[in-house]
Amino acid sequence: MAPLDLNDLEALAREALPEMAWGYYASGAGSESTVRANRAAWAEVELAYRVLVDVSQRTMARTVLGQSVPAPIFGAPTAFHGLAHPDAELATARGTDSVMCLSTLSNTAVEEVVAAAAGQVWFQLYVYRDRGAAKALVERVEAAGCSALVVTVDAPVIGQRKADVRNRFHLPEGLTMPNVGVDLPPVNGSALQAHFVSLLDQSLEWNDLDWLASITRLPILLKGVVRADDALRARDHGMAGVVVSNHGGRQLDGAVATARALPSIAQAVGGDLEVFVDGGIRSGHDVLRALALGAGGVFVGRPVLHGLAWRGQQGVAWVHDTLRRELDEAMALAGCPRIEAIGPWLIA
Repeated sequence: MAPLDLNDLEALAREALPEMAWGYYASGAGSESTVRANRAAWAEVELAYRVLVDVSQRTMARTVLGQSVPAPIFGAPTAFHGLAHPDAELATARGTDSVMCLSTLSNTAVEEVVAAAAGQVWFQLYVYRDRGAAKALVERVEAAGCSALVVTVDAPVIGQRKADVRNRFHLPEGLTMPNVGVDLPPVNGSALQAHFVSLLDQSLEWNDLDWLASITRLPILLKGVVRADDALRARDHGMAGVVVSNHGGRQLDGAVATARALPSIAQAVGGDLEVFVDGGIRSGHDVLRALALGAGGVFVGRPVLHGLAWRGQQGVAWVHDTLRRELDEAMALAGCPRIEAIGPWLIA
């Protein structure tokens, strides 16, 4: 039977994926308390809806970074789509007609993904110690046609994900990382953790954003912000936006849930920066909550991977279609005929 919602889809993906792949996609850091908190926090946001509003005509379209999108629901940067489906990121790009944020650690080259994409492609960047290599990658991404750069700032080291250690996570033969030109062979523990330790720049700080902005014309967003003061610093350094994110609970275990971090950040910089959010969103009603709390859009990660594992491109499109259908229903029931009508007034 076809799934009815994203929870059903998750169960189907669990059945379809090998243990190592499922462990990599599903696991969080430490005791996984932040993974659980992300999902639970959205359910705690109660909505005080309006009645007797004309909602006979509804639209979810909006403008993001100067470009129109059909709905404010985007694909979050997640690594190694080849673990879920042979078509890997190509299937994800073809199934996403809004924004797909491609991971540095994708199994498909950025040029191929942009060429296949049904919508916009943004590029998620890890800054490596070799700044020459980092500059070359940024130039390559821009030349490929990506429309924004999303810099992950919450990963100076990789959080310990016990499932990856137990499963000795590595990339199976035939899967590579063409954007960075290295492989992940088996090691004693997690190959990804070893990769981060050897290559990632742990000295990255605020002044380095000025260097990054100087080598690209693309708008830059910071992903991994959970504090209003950090969002204000991002604004002061000329960033185009922030993604309120705790890396899906995969970095600092015990980090604040994104639904709780979002309101203060949106209030502090919402008029100056684009503000997006990810983490634990599993329904269109969660999307409505996020927009009411101040987000201009949401990113979904694991559900896209679940759809990819279930039915490839068709499964990815199903995830986006389902979230839009649920958001459309939630908007009608809340008294919001347009995305612009959603605001803090909706929070009880």
